[in-house]
Amino acid sequence: MKIKRICRLMPASFFLMVAALATTGQCDSREAWGVAPQACTPAPGSAERREILDAMRKKVKALHAIDVIFVVRTMTVSKGWAWVHTRPRSKDGTRNYEDFYALLHREQGRWAVVEIPCTEPDNSDCIESPGYFKKLSARFSGLPSNILPEE
Repeated sequence: MKIKRICRLMPASFFLMVAALATTGQCDSREAWGVAPQACTPAPGSAERREILDAMRKKVKALHAIDVIFVVRTMTVSKGWAWVHTRPRSKDGTRNYEDFYALLHREQGRWAVVEIPCTEPDNSDCIESPGYFKKLSARFSGLPSNILPEE
């Protein structure tokens, strides 16, 4: 009864603001409400997007000793997994690098790159080969297929 009285006193904009705050941040926040999480794309500037891209930057730095900025082509996140397709470029914008794809998994509260597919056109184990994403799903238990591109 008191709740109804309080609700009548609160403006509708208050409830919209609370709903917006409850759904910002991580894409999987819907799980907390008992709703099955859907694949989503973290908003530019969000903490989750920044954490994912930082994990990718760290990996590129370790592999190639270069600092990059990522232009995101696609980023799909669900259930602690992310599939990202980017176009890396140098921080000063003078160099562009070949497309960079990565599969990431959130482990112990941190995003980690778990797979970087090869992009060689004639290699049967690379991203362009038929069945690549089915094989990827088979290798990683719990990987939601809705984050992966269609074959």
